Amino acid sequence: MPKKILSGIVVGDKPNKTITVAVERKYQHPVLKKVIKSKKKYSVHDENNKFKNGDKVKIIECKPFSKTKKFEVIEDTK
Repeated sequence: MPKKILSGIVVGDKPNKTITVAVERKYQHPVLKKVIKSKKKYSVHDENNKFKNGDKVKIIECKPFSKTKKFEVIEDTK
């Protein structure tokens, strides 16, 4: 099974080696046929504390680093 690759914006960088990334997705409601936007926050491993609030990043699914961290940063998208 392929690993998920998501893109989002960094909304938090307080913990050491961790950033919080908000990923927004759009989908069509199955009955109402209306386009809905939903956001979800992910805790992401950032080894070098390189990323700050407002940065656009791509994240990939990986082995769990902790109870909530199951993604890591692969690149910076500008």
